[in-house]
Amino acid sequence: MIAPPMRCRAATPEDTEAFGERLARHLPAGKPFAVIYLTGDLGAGKTTLARGFLRACGVQGPVRSPTYTLVEAYDAGDLTLLHLDLYRLRDPSELEPLGLREWARPGHVWLIEWPERGEGGLPQADLTIALHAAADAHEIAVEAHTAAGRQWLTAVAT
Repeated sequence: MIAPPMRCRAATPEDTEAFGERLARHLPAGKPFAVIYLTGDLGAGKTTLARGFLRACGVQGPVRSPTYTLVEAYDAGDLTLLHLDLYRLRDPSELEPLGLREWARPGHVWLIEWPERGEGGLPQADLTIALHAAADAHEIAVEAHTAAGRQWLTAVAT
């Protein structure tokens, strides 16, 4: 079964966080390795969506975009969540010193802002979430790229 792209609108930052929470609640069973690309201009809501996702997984405390550290790891019990912000990358080769390979295994979920800056050096996305700021709301479009992503998106859409 192929999951069609999902589209929705978020009128407030709270709506964007709620969508992130919804994604987390439908995370595929079995604690697989999962990758989400978050795309969109500055201010489109990427970090806000990631915050909702992380909160729904049990992360407490501040959740900010790791613009300067590039990677922030969160322990959520039997899951390790990585929030990456690659905005400052000049070249995908700059990913190597981050040691990401050790986190590319089951039980780890990656939320990657600005994935295009790491093109060729990142694992394939299960889901790509494109956020666009419109005049009265933010548009959210979700596309699945793997079998696990299609199953995930189908669960979120129901």
